Amino acid sequence: MAPGTLAAVLDVDGPAAPPRSNGELVFSAPWESRALGLALALNAGGKLEWEQFRQELIRAISEWEREHPPGEEWSYYRCWLAALERTLDQVGLVPTDQLLERTAAFAARPHGHDHRHYDHEHHHDNEGHAC
Repeated sequence: MAPGTLAAVLDVDGPAAPPRSNGELVFSAPWESRALGLALALNAGGKLEWEQFRQELIRAISEWEREHPPGEEWSYYRCWLAALERTLDQVGLVPTDQLLERTAAFAARPHGHDHRHYDHEHHHDNEGHAC
């Protein structure tokens, strides 16, 4: 798919098709829609070749199916995320080592670190930092 074109990006059926209900995309958590949106935005911005990503998604789904027993909890968007990470590494946009480092940094942050300060003021140790 050409960069900048969002029409007809997602497969409607087949191995790469996202979960749908009555034709609408289904997400079980906010991060899933963000991961989908990120891939679409990267494609629209010319940073991600859609067919390359799609093939990685099919590969990730196939690997999951081979490696997990029937009945184990399935997550389409975990495969989506794995495919996106691999593709970003392949094109040199976000190398895997940097991604793992950043993921660990996010995971180490305390619960509630990013809440809004609408009704009170106080300072955090990381005040003024981007994350």
